[in-house]
Amino acid sequence: MNNNQQTNKTSAGTNAAKVKQQNAASASNKFGTEFASETDIQAVKQQNAQAEAKKNQNAGQ
Repeated sequence: MNNNQQTNKTSAGTNAAKVKQQNAASASNKFGTEFASETDIQAVKQQNAQAEAKKNQNAGQ
């Protein structure tokens, strides 16, 4: 057995036991994660930028 298996960490340093615990905890919150995975982050950022620009334009009038 190598050292990584003994400490329950991957070669990247991820604690596998902690990840499994977090996955189990998030399994009860499927509703929130379902929509989060479908979110297009770039589209949201673009919409936010457009709204901010429009807000600044209106504030200058």
